[in-house]
Amino acid sequence: MGTYMEEKKYIGKVDIMETVLRDAHQSLLATRMTTPDILGIAHILDNIGFWSLEVWGGATFDSCLRFLREDPWERLKRIRKAYKNSRLQMLLRGQNLVGYRHYADDVVEKFVSLSADNGIDVFRIFDSLNDFRNIRKAVETAKKKKKTVETTICYTTSPVHTNELFTNMAVELEEMGSDIICIKDMAGLLSPGNAYNLVSMIKKRVGIPIHVHSHSTSGFAPMSLLKAVEAGADIIDTAISSMSCGTSHPPTESMVFALSEMGYDIDLDLEKLKEVADYFREVRKKYRSLESEYTSINADIIVTQVPGGMMSNLASQLKEQNALDRMDEVLYEVPQVREDFGFPPLVTPTSQIVGTQAALNVITREKYKVVTSETKNYLKGHYGKPPAPINKDVQKSVLGGEDVIKVRPADLIAPELSVEYEEIEKYSISDEDLITYVLFPNVALEFFRDRKEDKLPDYSKPTQKGFVLQDSLPQELKRDGGLAPSEFNVTVHGESYKIKIAGVGHKSDQKRPFFLNVDGVLEEVIIESLTEIVPSAGGEIVGESIARSKRPSPKREGDVYAPMPGRITKIMVKEGDSVRTGDTILIVEAMKMENEIHTPIDGIIREIYVKEGDSVNPDETLIYVKACDT
Repeated sequence: MGTYMEEKKYIGKVDIMETVLRDAHQSLLATRMTTPDILGIAHILDNIGFWSLEVWGGATFDSCLRFLREDPWERLKRIRKAYKNSRLQMLLRGQNLVGYRHYADDVVEKFVSLSADNGIDVFRIFDSLNDFRNIRKAVETAKKKKKTVETTICYTTSPVHTNELFTNMAVELEEMGSDIICIKDMAGLLSPGNAYNLVSMIKKRVGIPIHVHSHSTSGFAPMSLLKAVEAGADIIDTAISSMSCGTSHPPTESMVFALSEMGYDIDLDLEKLKEVADYFREVRKKYRSLESEYTSINADIIVTQVPGGMMSNLASQLKEQNALDRMDEVLYEVPQVREDFGFPPLVTPTSQIVGTQAALNVITREKYKVVTSETKNYLKGHYGKPPAPINKDVQKSVLGGEDVIKVRPADLIAPELSVEYEEIEKYSISDEDLITYVLFPNVALEFFRDRKEDKLPDYSKPTQKGFVLQDSLPQELKRDGGLAPSEFNVTVHGESYKIKIAGVGHKSDQKRPFFLNVDGVLEEVIIESLTEIVPSAGGEIVGESIARSKRPSPKREGDVYAPMPGRITKIMVKEGDSVRTGDTILIVEAMKMENEIHTPIDGIIREIYVKEGDSVNPDETLIYVKACDT
């Protein structure tokens, strides 16, 4: 009896995009892979013959700046230089670009042009609401740069999403001038049967290639990709096996072998793929602390609909909030918020908006008590038209009497590149830097400052348990004695901290308190031994109890505090100002979103205990409002 391939013979060609350099590590490792690890396998990966390599866009731009302290533009230039033979692809969020709000048309044009000039060949462009008004400018600009435009249908399931709707979207995208249409199944919801039906329907009505993207979160993806190919899909997305499955993508080698055996032409060398898999198997070990139980296959995703990249980042963010144990509550709050918001597909930025709001609802134990600026803007229509009507009660409670817009959101945004940004004049700013600042002003300013002062991490140095030691440790640090005041810089998972060892307390019960000044804030860290704070001894800073700054605990009626740990990005009042209940007086950035903090009472601003840029915790009073005399 012959093999299946002998019976089937040659069917046709299928191309593959490899995701390991972008979406795979975004889905599994919270987007923390550094540029050296991306470049280390270029001599093999660049010569295998993939249709394209996904290398940029999505959350990588933000993570480069915020966590890794890398220049994302420099990363792209280095990747282009190393991967000379490959077609390089990026993920672009339409009018959101790589950020979390809509930007003016001049910013979109400049960003897309610079991305093309610095090495991007294929632009996968999507809008999180499938509101295609929000992708036209990016599509037009990429076409002017003579690049391949892959417009995207964000696949999801809901009472309003049908295959007929998605097919009509595909027709609209072809008419817009797309070169390729991508079915983007970011949450792994595309079942095998529906994959076959949807691709078949689209192929009957459009004449351009179909590219199918799916995550393995639910377990559907390998089967769904096979059925999509049988229905006529031209390109599929996979991840090298050592960085595959779970919230990532189906394994490249397995899909190559299966499709080849079925009779499809896929000219990729399995031996070279093994070398790539072996390389990333070792690389992945360096990021072990960023992995969690929530990045494995979980069929509950069929209900929660949380996409792969959102899952790993949500787990990381909840861990930062000391709320990882409440992940299940958050996951089941997500579909409730999604329904309130009109069933948006969960893909950045809507995944981040919905996910963060769900987390706030759970952490504060009251729905919509605290809302992010992005939630308000979404409910006002600043992200576009939702697939279904928004819950009117939620909209009214959040917005009050504010108007909801009906036009294309970017029509209301004035040009942003012609503005004089005085705060960056003291730095040497390129066109790329200006775009970075417009996209992420607070994070960019810190980055520019550290770059000018030569304080960015050096990833060429050996790392140990997530540490990159920039300065040598003080000689005074000894296992058996006291600690003289000394300073050094440490980077933990890409985040840089200025550490000053201020003193040491008396040892008790085999534990000793150490007083560390971290970025200007005094902390008391109780540890069992010095090996826990000496990176050369293989340990990390481990605290059992932390006493932060001298800000008072919130006990008074007018004490204003943040619902979760974060950083002050804007203070909107000064001492002596009169405020009314519900006025926004602070903006705290947490979980990549801006959270408005309101005054709980009418009164006068009497004390401000923080300044912009400060890190804060829920057990600290940030501003004290004294009640008005009655």
